[in-house]
Amino acid sequence: MDRIEIHPVKYFKGEVIPAPDKSISHRAVIFSSLANGRSIIRNFLRAEDPFSTINAFRALGVQIEDSNEEIIIDGRGLNGLKEPEDVINCGNSGTTIRLISGILAGNPFFSVLTGDASLRSRPMGRIIIPLSQMGAEIRARSNNKYPPLSIKGGYLKAVRYEMPVASAQVKSSIILAGLYTDGITEVIEPIKSRDHTERMLPAFGAEINIKDNVISIKGRAELKSNLIEIPGDFSSAAFFLVGALIIDNSDLIIKNVGINPTRTGVLEVLQRMGADIKIENTRYISGEPVADLYCTGGKKLKALNIKREQIPSMIDEFPILCVAATQAEGVTTIRGAEELRVKESDRIKSMVSELRKMGVEIEEYPDGLSIKGSSSLRGADIESHNDHRIAMAMSIAGLIAEGVTTINGVSSVNISFPGFFDIIRRLTH
Repeated sequence: MDRIEIHPVKYFKGEVIPAPDKSISHRAVIFSSLANGRSIIRNFLRAEDPFSTINAFRALGVQIEDSNEEIIIDGRGLNGLKEPEDVINCGNSGTTIRLISGILAGNPFFSVLTGDASLRSRPMGRIIIPLSQMGAEIRARSNNKYPPLSIKGGYLKAVRYEMPVASAQVKSSIILAGLYTDGITEVIEPIKSRDHTERMLPAFGAEINIKDNVISIKGRAELKSNLIEIPGDFSSAAFFLVGALIIDNSDLIIKNVGINPTRTGVLEVLQRMGADIKIENTRYISGEPVADLYCTGGKKLKALNIKREQIPSMIDEFPILCVAATQAEGVTTIRGAEELRVKESDRIKSMVSELRKMGVEIEEYPDGLSIKGSSSLRGADIESHNDHRIAMAMSIAGLIAEGVTTINGVSSVNISFPGFFDIIRRLTH
């Protein structure tokens, strides 16, 4: 059955190597497929979302081999992709459909992209508008709002595009389309979002310039093959981090985790709340900062007000931050987070409904929520809303709840972290 029972535990102890970074795994496959020659990817995230990207590029004619130790990609160059014979299914992956759209916009053939029910409800106008301005012909369901997408690509022109909403996926889609222009494409972000694309593409030979919140990409670069090592995913590590902070008698080491500053907003928030977290052994892997995190439980957290400018750097950690807020002294308020309503689920609505089941006093706003802390959680029958991060966050909440917590729809965890529940069992037994 697609459910799991979570029981309260007395401690959370041990060492964790989190799942490989999902965002970087996607980009490693994409850039390697567009490069000339053979690239090798190590420590690749073997989960459903990154495999959606692999399958998409196989459909576009790229030879990709999985040796179980490495992903080996024989790139076809920017102009070597072939027209797919069938509709490309991107599964649940917003990264896959949005980033590949930027590439297909610059290729002179016809393609159709779709996904599962969740992905087909996610907004695509935010990529359709800039890619259409660049010259692509794109059509989508419901008046150009939702997948499936049909794309007739071809010659693109460079643009200067000011993004209305901070989104690494949209930014990356435009950057990739910019590779197919004869000029320099500029993307202006309202707030800086995760920058894995800007960090990795130059290693493949692309010319990218960054000044403040303006990213410039020079078209027609010849991308060259590379060897990429994927660090641990901070978004995956965050669940264990919060688990260690809210469970008494906890002592946890999280090793080899990426600490890219555009991703670690929740780490800074937790430290401001009073969490005992030490960052040690900082180093770089494939251009990304990596470190080991040491954290202990038992120290009381303090509530905070979290504002719009902090949201892009913790967009995926919102559900587990809500769980941490239930144990903080005072009322935690999160505002400016309306982007969370169009993720795998409406994460604001989902967290409000599920935490209420556990006895939390929580108020919903159009752009966020407030949570009264120092809550005594009680076991409940929880729905994941087919959202992997909701399933994992509520599982951590169940570890401190009185009684049994049942999480329904746990297969969604395979989207990003297939070994999640195995690690929980090891840390709590």
